Amino acid sequence: MPGPGEPASVRGRQTVLSHGWNRVVATESGPKEVHVSARMVSSALIVGSLFAGLVASVAAQPTPPPDQIARQIQELSEAQEGLEHRLDALAKAIDDVAWFQRVGDVAVVDKWRIAGPPAANSQNSTGLGAGNPVKFYTYTFVPRDRQPGEKLPMLILPHGGVHADFTTYHAHIIRELIAQGYVVVAPDYRGSTGYGREFYQLIDYGGREVDDIHASREWALESFDFIDPQRIGLIGWSHGGLIVLMETFAHPKDYACVFAGMPVSDLIQRIGYQGKSYEDDFSAKYHIGKTVNQDIAEYKRRSPVWSVDKLAIPLLIHTNTNDEDVNVIEVEHLIQALKAAGKKFEYKVYQDAAGGHSFDRMDTPLARQARREVYAFLARYLKPPRALP
Repeated sequence: MPGPGEPASVRGRQTVLSHGWNRVVATESGPKEVHVSARMVSSALIVGSLFAGLVASVAAQPTPPPDQIARQIQELSEAQEGLEHRLDALAKAIDDVAWFQRVGDVAVVDKWRIAGPPAANSQNSTGLGAGNPVKFYTYTFVPRDRQPGEKLPMLILPHGGVHADFTTYHAHIIRELIAQGYVVVAPDYRGSTGYGREFYQLIDYGGREVDDIHASREWALESFDFIDPQRIGLIGWSHGGLIVLMETFAHPKDYACVFAGMPVSDLIQRIGYQGKSYEDDFSAKYHIGKTVNQDIAEYKRRSPVWSVDKLAIPLLIHTNTNDEDVNVIEVEHLIQALKAAGKKFEYKVYQDAAGGHSFDRMDTPLARQARREVYAFLARYLKPPRALP
């Protein structure tokens, strides 16, 4: 143990006593002196001196003008955003490979590059290529056990998220749909992540992204002769729920039925409770370019609740009272509007179901039962070859 006034530190089972430049290490075998050379002390002093000089040099530099600081911050922000897009692209590439492992035993998995309408907000309307169709990718999942000459029903499943993409998050749902004999088409419509900044900024929420869904339908019918054009349905959750509703309203004769789970229903109401950061995604220059306050009519045009009079096919809606993303008040507004319009449809409000916004996409008994209700609804109109086991 150290004597009075002798600093000590314990490292493992050793006690270190300081004695000037030398150190006495007390070990189980007895005290051992370790010499600290003058060169070591000199080196430490030199490093310390150099560091102090560097700090002084930096401090002596004049403070950049505010506009230069602002420009540098903007450049850093853009570089960070660019990095995030590259990481999204990497995550997408990895997840694409995972699809084959997750569902490849039951489905023929493929990814195709197709085209939809031109961009809604071209930065240069007279530039080279302006007005060209927007190119995007779509996934297809075809049952491996399809019989020759057999016609199959098709479901189009757009992903959710303001900016997101179709990932193996949906793998269990794809397996369940394949087990029933559905062909599934899942578009990564304009604005999806994983394809770079330019594609990300093509977002047109409730607008031409919906046209991309219709383009996917038309492409699938042209590409696969085994799809029955009379047995095509739509299924989507959250933002995907909004998309399938808007597609249903725009092309009611092209679909046999539609399911919308926790659908975004009223952007005006939604932005009100989500706050400014959410509104910024919509009012960005490359997107709508205006706030709700500046153009209420534009936000109404993109919200299903204001187009319910156009419903003409069977519809099932699910919502959950403890949804932390699409508040139940938004879906209640949709339900009330449909009733006021005298529309025939089905809906179910789950009470505080565990899982909140994603409760019926989980692997719980309640989630599986909720999906069975969805599948039973779809089967009434799309007549898949078999029921889910």
